[in-house]
Amino acid sequence: MGIRLNIARLAGAGATWALKNVFRRSAGNFPGKIGLYADPMLIADLRERLREGSIVVVGTNGKTTVSNLLADTLEADGKTVVCNRTGANLDSGIATALLRTKGADWGVLECDELWLAHVLPQLLPDYVVLLNLFRDQLDRSGEIDHVQGSIVQALQSSPKTTLIYNADDPLCQKVANAVENACIPFGIEQDLGLEQNTVADASMCQQCDSILEYEWHQYGQLGSYRCPSCGFHRMRPILAANDLVSSVEGISLTVQYRDEQTRITTPFTGTYMAYNVLAVCAAAACAGTPIARVNEALLAFDPHNGRLQRYRIDERTVLLNLAKNPTGFNQNLRIILETPGPKAVAFFINDKEADGHDVSWLWDIDFQELAQEDELVAFAGGIRSHDMQVRLKYAGIAAQLVDDAEDFLAKAQAVSPNVSFFLIANYTALPHVKEQLDKLTHLPKPASVSFAERYIEDNAEPNGKTKMHGTKLTIVHMYPELLNLYGDGGNVIVLERRARARGIDVDIVRVEHGQKADLTTADIVFLGGGPDREQHLASIDLLAQTEDFRRYVEDDGVLLAICGGYQMLGQEWLLGDEKVPGLGLANIVTKRAEGGSHNRLVGNIALHSPLASLPVIGYENHAGRTFLGDGCEAFGAVIGHHGKGNNDKDAADGVRFRNIVGTYLHGPLLAKNPEIADWLIERALERKAVKAGLSTQALPPLDDAVERAANAFMCSMLNVHV
Repeated sequence: MGIRLNIARLAGAGATWALKNVFRRSAGNFPGKIGLYADPMLIADLRERLREGSIVVVGTNGKTTVSNLLADTLEADGKTVVCNRTGANLDSGIATALLRTKGADWGVLECDELWLAHVLPQLLPDYVVLLNLFRDQLDRSGEIDHVQGSIVQALQSSPKTTLIYNADDPLCQKVANAVENACIPFGIEQDLGLEQNTVADASMCQQCDSILEYEWHQYGQLGSYRCPSCGFHRMRPILAANDLVSSVEGISLTVQYRDEQTRITTPFTGTYMAYNVLAVCAAAACAGTPIARVNEALLAFDPHNGRLQRYRIDERTVLLNLAKNPTGFNQNLRIILETPGPKAVAFFINDKEADGHDVSWLWDIDFQELAQEDELVAFAGGIRSHDMQVRLKYAGIAAQLVDDAEDFLAKAQAVSPNVSFFLIANYTALPHVKEQLDKLTHLPKPASVSFAERYIEDNAEPNGKTKMHGTKLTIVHMYPELLNLYGDGGNVIVLERRARARGIDVDIVRVEHGQKADLTTADIVFLGGGPDREQHLASIDLLAQTEDFRRYVEDDGVLLAICGGYQMLGQEWLLGDEKVPGLGLANIVTKRAEGGSHNRLVGNIALHSPLASLPVIGYENHAGRTFLGDGCEAFGAVIGHHGKGNNDKDAADGVRFRNIVGTYLHGPLLAKNPEIADWLIERALERKAVKAGLSTQALPPLDDAVERAANAFMCSMLNVHV
């Protein structure tokens, strides 16, 4: 061990010197990576450098902010701290942080949730702080159950570690219930009366598959919950917040811990910041630091990592923040909406490995809330700027593309002399945006922006000139609270807005668990996909309506089904490794691949479909292998090597049968493929016309330049020739 450790130290020191002095790059991961190669037990060998102990911070959102703030709090109490402040949170980043210190009182170390099982057996920390669990990078992390299981496994490997967790999150509570480690819950003990987002990450009890009941909801799945069937419930917090007051100047709250009450004030806004503060208070108290030190650290907290980082450039306010999943994004939108006066917002979205290649999650964000702002202009940047522009268009927001942060500031200045600037970026987009802002001492020269680009109202609909008055469509959205895993509900948004743009009235009927769909009035039915637990619950309700669905399909009713919804159309499909009956609406069967759920077909996919002149672009992420029987045709043929589709052999995706379209394509499907959306609308209108004995009207064309540009960008990226 001694020789390996010495080699690891020397290798790490050499790598650090080379990166800083030769390559002029940050040394957040590489020294630790080299060190771990020389000594696989490096973290275990270095943990003795932490004299009083260590605290590991995990969770989907807020890890870097909480780690930095906790480190500042302990330092304010006179402690020496080692912390991976830049957010390098794999084992290599943690090893790098430990290599850099000869000794410290405490280690405050951020860790990726899926790497916790690698780190904990070596580090054996005193505490793990679990902040929250939300859907994030599903193509990398898989479903939340997988992330929870990894955290449980990690805690079981370090039984003396105490878990400090967010009791307001049922997904965190489930982790706490599954381990024998000592647990300290924290939470907010009041209903904040917040408006709820469209999509939450947990509506079902993970113990018995019943629907959770809430006394109050904060945001996402956070709140005061209980299961009416099995008794699963929120534990009462040992450390709790009361009397929380939020304003544009920040938040203040009273923290109750045992018999002590401390009033905390922070200049940072957002309810999620209140949870971050509580997590820091709980960890600091466990480390023997007075909670009052948290207040000192907060008032002096000036992050320079792009998280809630404020700039003052030419007397103008600029806020930069990270958002990498729907819940985090929605909290950023609240900050924007709570800021008075004119606002210019830029969203920078990349799709690199660290971001996740699937950007379907953009459609789980409530961008439509921004469309209500009279003095707001939006811009889209990053690798997937075209996808962002399409998403904003269907939220009623006309967004202009920008090359980078400097381009945004130049164009946004034309909006108003006192506009506030907001730049929201996902993981790999953030560093470049921050780098540009750090270099700016003055705002760039203003660029001219046309009136249509500046104001939302001018492009609230895809095209307001072509109307089909007197026509109405009823779109039935089946179980949206259960079947909306990859932004699939965006397909309904696209259908609705494209119909309304032509003057067609649209009635969206949401059928939720326990309700029966009235298909006699339906013109289009939509079925999305969901996690196994949610799909099973939805399938029980669906099977009870099999005959109604069969009559609807035989009557040429239009039906769009995505992923899990597509599988349920067939004779049988798979719930985990169990075969379960489907609706039998199409002659298809779904089987499990060799290797089970770990053998997934994941990635961007391009199809040639007879329903569209352009390539159909989407994203697949499924473990099932679907096979078509007699009477069914594929939705499209896979182009080249871009995706697999139904299975490993057929080079085709989806099914077409009568007016059914089933497919594995997320994206959502219709966003970058407007021809498919219009085909569905046309079939629905044709069916209505035939029933009424009327002639069928052709759909007037819309201005699809934004959608076509997004499609063309993906074709170029995949080297697909149109």
